[in-house]
Amino acid sequence: MSETATVPTAPLRARAEIDLGALRANVRTLRARTSGAALMAVVKSDGYGHGAVPCARAALAAGADWLGTATPEEALALRAAGLPGRMLCWLWVPGGPWRQAIEADIDVSVSGMWALREVVAAAREAGRTARVQLKADTGLGRNGCQPGPDWTELVGAALRAEAEGLVRVTGLWSHFACADEPGHPSIAAQLDRFREMLAYAEGQGVRPEVRHLANSPATLTLPETHFDLVRTGIAVYGISPSPELGTPADFGLRPVMTLSASLALVKHVPGGHGVSYGHHYVTPGETTLGLVPVGYADGIPRHASGSGPVLVDGKWRTVAGRVAMDQFVVDLGGDEPPVGSEAVLFGPGDRGEPTAEDWAQACGTIAYEIVTRIGTRVPRVYVNEEENG
Repeated sequence: MSETATVPTAPLRARAEIDLGALRANVRTLRARTSGAALMAVVKSDGYGHGAVPCARAALAAGADWLGTATPEEALALRAAGLPGRMLCWLWVPGGPWRQAIEADIDVSVSGMWALREVVAAAREAGRTARVQLKADTGLGRNGCQPGPDWTELVGAALRAEAEGLVRVTGLWSHFACADEPGHPSIAAQLDRFREMLAYAEGQGVRPEVRHLANSPATLTLPETHFDLVRTGIAVYGISPSPELGTPADFGLRPVMTLSASLALVKHVPGGHGVSYGHHYVTPGETTLGLVPVGYADGIPRHASGSGPVLVDGKWRTVAGRVAMDQFVVDLGGDEPPVGSEAVLFGPGDRGEPTAEDWAQACGTIAYEIVTRIGTRVPRVYVNEEENG
């Protein structure tokens, strides 16, 4: 995907404008909340749909200490693009590119003995010490090593590999299940369990560079969970991790992506006119319809049929009928904006446009999904790339 910041002279069918100035400001705001801990900017899933490489560069320029990805392929792509510094990837399967990650100086997460065995073999083959972080399952029930005998075995084996010079245990970490739900009892339970598992590993001789538990919601609201490093994902992109916690503005954050399209058609239709597949919307009277040339192939949720909000000609409109693969319709209520007029699906809200959270509410999902699913047919146009941009 292009990283160009040049705004095209002709209107695009659709565009996702990425404000890197806003991203840098978000990183600085988050750093101010870290209780002195280092900050990881998570750029998995192509930077939550915003573009991993330009967003990673902007985050580092703003003071992020680490970059984080889910897959090793994502991390290796960042290294290939010249991104420096500490980097962690955590979602591995057997046979993964361990040696390439070791040679690229990427920290790799290990949740079980199979992974430790593979990374040790890769380190031996590469003739280099692997940087390994041990992940504990403190209650999320997803990735991570179970407490008790499994943790004991993993810690012991990692220390033996460290004594051989094959690995360096650089981190101990875990992940919250419900940090976005204020007061949820699992939060305190996971924090206690993490401290117990840390104490065991450190008592056995592990000396990690970083211990980390806090994700975006914990970074924003739970300073007691910050330890040595916080992992900020969705908050870097200016989206609140949960409406219950507050709006982006409540935390001093600004949404980074604005998604818009150019109206492809405006036409008059009579009352009783069916709109889109299945005629789930029928015009209540004579009106005008506007055609927005994006659809579920571009990541517009089909669940937004009949409910997704769009700003056209200064007014909020609603998706009329079903979202199709490449397009959807809005009822303009008799207004006649010119063909080519801008339809803003979501943005920061400064101009009265909907936000990603508005779309999430309309679809019964979370704002993470709204921005992350925007597809590759929608070009990313980067603005404010430079500090004085």
